[in-house]
Amino acid sequence: MFVQWIRILYSTEGRLLTLKYCGSSQRYCTLKLISENDIKQFIVENTEVVSGGNLTPEIRLRLFTPNCRFWHARPELWPFTDPYWAIYWPGGQALARYMLDNPGVAKDKKVLDLGSGCGASAIAAKMSGSAHVLANDIDPVAAIATKLNCELNGLEPLPAATEDLIGSEPRGWDLILLGDMFYEEALADGLHAWLRHCIRTHGTRVLIGDPGRAQLESHGIKRRLLPQARYELPGAVREENYGLTSSTVWRYQPEL
Repeated sequence: MFVQWIRILYSTEGRLLTLKYCGSSQRYCTLKLISENDIKQFIVENTEVVSGGNLTPEIRLRLFTPNCRFWHARPELWPFTDPYWAIYWPGGQALARYMLDNPGVAKDKKVLDLGSGCGASAIAAKMSGSAHVLANDIDPVAAIATKLNCELNGLEPLPAATEDLIGSEPRGWDLILLGDMFYEEALADGLHAWLRHCIRTHGTRVLIGDPGRAQLESHGIKRRLLPQARYELPGAVREENYGLTSSTVWRYQPEL
């Protein structure tokens, strides 16, 4: 019988529930509860601590590198949802660099890192003196990876949320961070409307890190972005991102 891991995780009473999909019978055939400690151990065994070769060498992160098994393995062998958290995306790098260089942006602020991935932007905000930071990613494994990365940087684990906050009622954020979030047109549309609502309701400052992806460049939101900083990407980051050469931090300023 052909059996493949379906890459979906559900939070359930502090544990993660994985489902196996039986391709031949087209049904779910196996349930397995995995503890958070199991996931932490799996991340530690299958990532490498990186502290250079990117825009923020002062932040240490557990990431995929060519030395890691799953860098080379077939994607279907990965047992969870796609590990976007295991890559330090160039938009997130620019955001983190900008906050470390300009700590007043996040200092004493209530900050949301939306689509937080590895948690680097959230960590940079905390290092810059933010009063409260929430790392939000719909992948529960990303939330656990963020906890590990906080520990690597001498920080207490940051609060993490795995529900989809896009379209939800704004929670009074002073600052919302988005790194490499404009990769699908439908997602860009939803973000445009929700971010505008956050700004209108609470005067939220919105910073977007992006290396020039087509979905952002061609979207109507681009006309409402004000450049804050531009960073040249290190050679290794360029190679991993198909030749993208720089990453920009934008401030979203919609018509109110």
